[in-house]
Amino acid sequence: MSSNVRALERAEIQRNEERPGRADVEAAFRTILRWIGDDPGREGLIETPARAVRAMEEFFSGYQQNPAAILQKTFEEIEGYDEMVVLRGVRFHSHCEHHIAPIAGKAWVAYVPSGRVVGISKLARVVEAFSKRLQTQEKLTAQIANTIDEVLKPRGVGVIVKASHHCMMTRGVQKTDTDLVTSRMLGCFRSDPLMRQEFVRLVE
Repeated sequence: MSSNVRALERAEIQRNEERPGRADVEAAFRTILRWIGDDPGREGLIETPARAVRAMEEFFSGYQQNPAAILQKTFEEIEGYDEMVVLRGVRFHSHCEHHIAPIAGKAWVAYVPSGRVVGISKLARVVEAFSKRLQTQEKLTAQIANTIDEVLKPRGVGVIVKASHHCMMTRGVQKTDTDLVTSRMLGCFRSDPLMRQEFVRLVE
């Protein structure tokens, strides 16, 4: 087990030990309902705090996952395959760490193996694990690429993310027709312009 995996597991244990209880979180939601000017005791809102807690558990389930551990099982029977592996258009939903507003987008994940490959579903699960946390898109893009690079140790990794941010669409400047594009290129994707261009052409 890599040191990165062990460090993430230790951090997860510490977070779980410090987490408040469900009753505390439901009480916090009732406080928010009162703060916005509504009555948490009225019929339509009585069960809202409990529902909100369940929704938060789903929205932020990535904190209970170890993305590096997801990639631990690899396969070496690849008949010498050493070309690009690309998983395109992985849909994800996340939340902005500044406003806790939704982020919706797609990720394109590529790597060039160095003797071993990982099941393609594991790449999607890494995207999911990091997206189900409070995020900035820049950090999300880097975390996906860095984790794949650290665990698989491939010849190179490329990640491109396109997403729409509700913190910009429904508040503030309220620009509804914009999206943000970020990328992280490592190894041969950074040093080889042709490799990078080939990957970029595969992005819709």
